[in-house]
Amino acid sequence: MAYVVTQNCCNDATCVAVCPVDCIHPTPAEREYTRTEMLYIDPGACIDCGACSDVCPVDAIVPGDAPAPDIDRYRDINAEYFQRNPRTAAPGAHVQPLPLALATTGVTDPPALRVAIVGSGPSAFYAAEELLARHDIAAEVTMFERLPVAGGLVRFGVAPDHWHTKTVDRVFDRTARRDGFTFHLGVEVGRDVTIDEVLAHHHAVIHASGASGDRRLGIPGEDLPGSYAAREFVAWYNGHPDHADRAFDLSARRAVVVGNGNVALDVARILVSDVEILRRTDIADHALAALADSRVEEVVVLGRRGPEHAACTTPELLALGSLPGIDVLVDGPVTAAPDAPAKLRILADYSRRKATPGNKRIVLRFGTSPREVLGAGRAESLLVAHGDTVDRIECGLILRAVGYRGLPIVGLPFDEAAGTVANAAGRVALPGTGETVRGHYVAGWIKRGATGVIGTNRYCAAETVEALLADHRAGLLAAPTQAAADLAALVRERRPDALGGADWRAIDRFEREQGRAVGRPRVKIVAAAAAGDVARAARVGS
Repeated sequence: MAYVVTQNCCNDATCVAVCPVDCIHPTPAEREYTRTEMLYIDPGACIDCGACSDVCPVDAIVPGDAPAPDIDRYRDINAEYFQRNPRTAAPGAHVQPLPLALATTGVTDPPALRVAIVGSGPSAFYAAEELLARHDIAAEVTMFERLPVAGGLVRFGVAPDHWHTKTVDRVFDRTARRDGFTFHLGVEVGRDVTIDEVLAHHHAVIHASGASGDRRLGIPGEDLPGSYAAREFVAWYNGHPDHADRAFDLSARRAVVVGNGNVALDVARILVSDVEILRRTDIADHALAALADSRVEEVVVLGRRGPEHAACTTPELLALGSLPGIDVLVDGPVTAAPDAPAKLRILADYSRRKATPGNKRIVLRFGTSPREVLGAGRAESLLVAHGDTVDRIECGLILRAVGYRGLPIVGLPFDEAAGTVANAAGRVALPGTGETVRGHYVAGWIKRGATGVIGTNRYCAAETVEALLADHRAGLLAAPTQAAADLAALVRERRPDALGGADWRAIDRFEREQGRAVGRPRVKIVAAAAAGDVARAARVGS
């Protein structure tokens, strides 16, 4: 039976390259790739070879008769994509060889291209892989991360119960072990070393710092205690050191999430999940303890537009409906024709469901706009508008999940409207004139905004690296004026407690060992100082 792409597809598209019959779409060469929710396998063309399953970094591809959750629905979703998007090109016409880094241009580049990357999330590691895996150029990559551990949103953004998605970190570990890769963890560019000092030791810098800010609702009372950005809540339950000391009041029976994208569904699901299920994940211990005492029974998820515009992906919405002990309901009717998109049909199914006594609830409410957060000293309710009707939702916690937003980087032009560093195909460029800022490039969310999934960053990073290499070939990059060894000495002087790649792997091993002892994927070290202690103990032990 044909293989099937399931829920945790990361859009990495490694599977596309190994498919011998061109049955996985959309490929990175196709226009719809940048806006697709997931990849799909054509059941009529698949030859059941299993090559795609073997290389999938997040175990999202399974045989169509596998005992996977909702496998029948995913077979239908995969098949429907090709019914709606029939292939018109000859087999192989859409294939783009992967990894992209192995594609050569026929031009021999100068050796020892030295590139610094600021950040350690998916776009940072994919950019490093693009540089280090090439056959046509020798490259050296120095990666800077201000925290003692790497991973970015894979570690601190992916929900703890989505452990399959987190296994993409195996790809990152492979990159970090390549010759020419150097890690400086616990080192913040701009605080410990200046960007000019970094650039003096490299031909170029790729800024891959992500989006650590939030979009706002712009309504009165938004900053009352009890009203927060969903990003803060996600970082808290994922053990981000900057948010570990936060406290969220979970004593009220109802919470409201504004927005209905995947992040909104994540926080809603975590708020009402059985704590015994969460206890088997890598959720931070402090969050687990707080959720064990939580009184939240209902989460209302608000969408400004109608159900046909729900921002979440189809796989995330589908998975929501099979959670044990949780009812997923829709406030109001939803109709969907048999040939309607799968997402709308799923919502129509949820709209027909009834509450089960004793179950907790996630209630999806559409066409509803927040107007004001009300409360005496803290959030107690949310005033909302539904058409001409104004309603008041009593609640004790309000989380806005309306988008992450990039923050300015000192010295680089910033697009305030988009929340990104101004750039052209990854080259940092001045708005209006298009004049590039020599030696500076961007990748990931700080480049394109907070859109896409993990795998989207692979092609975003590839575009940036190609632009960087083209500039290098054209002689547009200044050669480093300082040696790599001088940079290492500078880091040791400024941050004697800085960690390296071996330290990161020691921390990872320790967390996984602690997790295995209690039946969890890992037990996260939250405090930076504690992570450093583990790394130094491992050095002594070795």
